Amino acid sequence: MAFQRIWLTLAAGTLTGSVWLPAIAGAQGAGVEPTEEIVVTSSIVATPRRQLATAVSVIDGPSIELRGYNDLADTLRTQPGISVTNSGGPGKSTTLRIRGEDGFRTLLMIDGVKALDPSTPQVGPSFDSLLTTSDLTRVEVLRGPQGFIYGADAGGVVNVLTARGDGPIGGRVGIEYGAHDTRKLGASLSGRGDRGDYFVSVTDFETDGFNAQTADTVLRDNDGADNTTLHAKLGWSVADNLRLQLVARDVDASALFDNCFHPVTFATVHDCSVTTDQSTYRASADLESGAFSHSFGASHIHIARDNFAAGVSYFATDGEIGRFEYTGAFRPSDALTLVYGADLQREEMLDGTAVRDRRQDGYYVEYQGAFDDRFFVSLGARHDDNEAFGSHTSSRLSAAYVQDLGNTGSLKYRASLGTGFRAPSLFEIAYNGGPFSFPPAAGVPLGEESSRGYDVGVEYDAMGGLHLQATYFDQEIEDQIFFDLVGFSGYLQSPGTSKSKGVELGLTAPVGERWEILANWTHNDASDTANALRLRRPDNFGNFGFRYGSPDDALRLMVNYRVSRDAIDIGGTPLDDYAVLDVSLAYSVSDAVDLYARVQNAADETYQEIVGYHSAGRSAYAGVRLRFR
Repeated sequence: MAFQRIWLTLAAGTLTGSVWLPAIAGAQGAGVEPTEEIVVTSSIVATPRRQLATAVSVIDGPSIELRGYNDLADTLRTQPGISVTNSGGPGKSTTLRIRGEDGFRTLLMIDGVKALDPSTPQVGPSFDSLLTTSDLTRVEVLRGPQGFIYGADAGGVVNVLTARGDGPIGGRVGIEYGAHDTRKLGASLSGRGDRGDYFVSVTDFETDGFNAQTADTVLRDNDGADNTTLHAKLGWSVADNLRLQLVARDVDASALFDNCFHPVTFATVHDCSVTTDQSTYRASADLESGAFSHSFGASHIHIARDNFAAGVSYFATDGEIGRFEYTGAFRPSDALTLVYGADLQREEMLDGTAVRDRRQDGYYVEYQGAFDDRFFVSLGARHDDNEAFGSHTSSRLSAAYVQDLGNTGSLKYRASLGTGFRAPSLFEIAYNGGPFSFPPAAGVPLGEESSRGYDVGVEYDAMGGLHLQATYFDQEIEDQIFFDLVGFSGYLQSPGTSKSKGVELGLTAPVGERWEILANWTHNDASDTANALRLRRPDNFGNFGFRYGSPDDALRLMVNYRVSRDAIDIGGTPLDDYAVLDVSLAYSVSDAVDLYARVQNAADETYQEIVGYHSAGRSAYAGVRLRFR
């Protein structure tokens, strides 16, 4: 009955964010077929969305820009199955969970680089310092276990794609100012010649923030953040079928926070800070040769992080990941594609006492078949050889059937099943053998985790642009590794199974030619090995809103109402149920000038995503973007 009520709510016209194509309603109403959308995340190679049997969300560049959020995590939380918790504002610890799984099980990709943070305990993605910069053109989210092709521990993939140079030399400058004395400056320069192209950008963000934690009743100071992100993408088309590319990204970030321990006095202080220096590079070559395509890549990511209490360093980490990757595809016909490849990875971490490193090499292959342009199937497997934990095999099977309904649209039935594994991180192993661990965790040998999951779904698409989708998912983690939050003794391992299952619903509904309703709702039942609720996972959450574009597209409006219900924190403490209203507006004065504004938490909701940590109240921002060519 709960699911029926949720679906009726969606059908009645509530909404959230996905891709919005301004002219699509009018074009389809006139009987014109829209351009087939291509998705690359599901199987690394480009695949028409009609053929996908996996659960995928796509956010395009104009939608990211219109929403206007400074943190990419805030944009991502408008999508089905994604929840986010933040500990006190920009630059603070931010965890993004896909279908209720731990944040470190999400794989973050930026232009082909596995942007994982080797300086963190579980080597997960760092959304703390990931800004929405002017170079972002598209974000694809793949939900569910996807270990067979991306690495066996991937429980979901966020793939960020950035711009490349196009046309004559041009650029843009953006300036924003707003609540909490927030300042954001961005600039980019791009262009393309006969064979080469380039795109370079810089984003500088500063905010004074607000008091992050309720326990800070003495200083009560603002806990601000700074972030400077540099990005460059350089390409060279050596021949019509060969492209070389270099991508570089550098992030220099810092943030103030509360509640840390002074390394000399061991007293709790609220004058705390963290600095993060991150550099990422990837060189790649893409070659097309008849029915074959080949992609080679070499990447390196290095992150140095240091934590301070009252100006004294108390915990510094340094990590790096180097990878070499090859992906090949063989397409002898429209009905058959073989994808195959290998990735060789070396991970290194310095935790202040010793340097630890480990290698893991993986090899994979996938068959993709299309039958009568209606039935699509894929079957893939991956073999991983971990230097410390041996060999493991992961797999994924997916199938989709598209039923054409003539002029009324189409129905797609889809299902996927995937497995994976995760070896204990270098930090987890080192901590249990180090001086800060004690029984019951001290000296405990940690083993691998294994995972499996499946989903089944149906999607309806009408010629007028209406899109409805419903997905049931069920996934499990066996032998889960977790930190002892009761005795703080170290890392323990549960011999049982933790589970996460639920339903995702989505709606995109054009209303006339200029309005569009967007909605999604997720019911997520996430439990640990003792069948208790897992922490900070809302049982029900969703987004409801609409988008408007004026006849000349000069005026654009986005409204989003985000709801979260039924979550708990440590000790079973209930978290706030909350609803947050965000409104954003943009107006094109000319082809060269855009004015924009937004109000986040417009209803001034008071809530906590983590017990003891404040969230921002009503916050208004405004800015201008200038373009030149």
